[in-house]
Amino acid sequence: MAATIMILYVSKLNKIIHFPDFDKKIIVKLFPLPLFYIGNHISGLSSTSKLSLPMFTVLRKFTIPLTLLLETIILGKQYSLNIVVSVFAIILGAFIAAGSDLAFNLEGYIFVFLNDIFTAANGVYTKQKMDPKELGKYGVLFYNASFMIIPTLIFSISTGDLQQATEFNQWKNVLFIIQFLLSCFLGFLLMYSTVLCSYYNSALTTAVVGAIKNVSIAYIGMLVGGDYIFSVLNFVGLNICMAGGLRYSFLTLSSQLKPEQPVDEENIPSDLKS
Repeated sequence: MAATIMILYVSKLNKIIHFPDFDKKIIVKLFPLPLFYIGNHISGLSSTSKLSLPMFTVLRKFTIPLTLLLETIILGKQYSLNIVVSVFAIILGAFIAAGSDLAFNLEGYIFVFLNDIFTAANGVYTKQKMDPKELGKYGVLFYNASFMIIPTLIFSISTGDLQQATEFNQWKNVLFIIQFLLSCFLGFLLMYSTVLCSYYNSALTTAVVGAIKNVSIAYIGMLVGGDYIFSVLNFVGLNICMAGGLRYSFLTLSSQLKPEQPVDEENIPSDLKS
């Protein structure tokens, strides 16, 4: 969050990007997105620590139908039968894999389903709040981080996480510090690219594309980590899940009716806007 705030603020000062200056109306415009934003982070970290990588990957697929449902309700979008069938295949595979999970962890399942809800809500509301005439994509990123960095810091202090972090024995290791700072920068790039994908496509496409990247994670997780317990049904479910995601991507990318791309008004000089 600190990296996001610094990068965007410095870029704004140097007129590389533009987003609105702070005023009280921004809180109203952005709410409840910051709550979904931080809920997504915390529940994601909690669930990752309690589940095997393959099962975490599968259960995260439930973000996709939740996103489709929220886009239909909140944004009024409609999807073709082929898209709905692809989503159904993803969920069918997830049910098969989860139903035969031999390393069942109730707490992990609760956290990952909360993470699915927060991720879907975060994606849909981000899409809604990114109007270039309002906050824009840079404003959404900047004010999300700005509003939630202090509450997150307080939360980390209350749980003892901050104390554990400060007592970590590698803070004098230059290589670790370089890698840590690089991970903060790459975290910003990840959030920015996710927002950019939703801006030019849809929250549902972002959810599916994010799931496709986990194909390699799921299969690598079967070989490394030591926490995956093989079963035939679980393996079949994983493959159905991945196939549904790949079909969705194929349908989206091969569609002949390409949606009109939004104009990136945030990067248009003010003299051209007028």
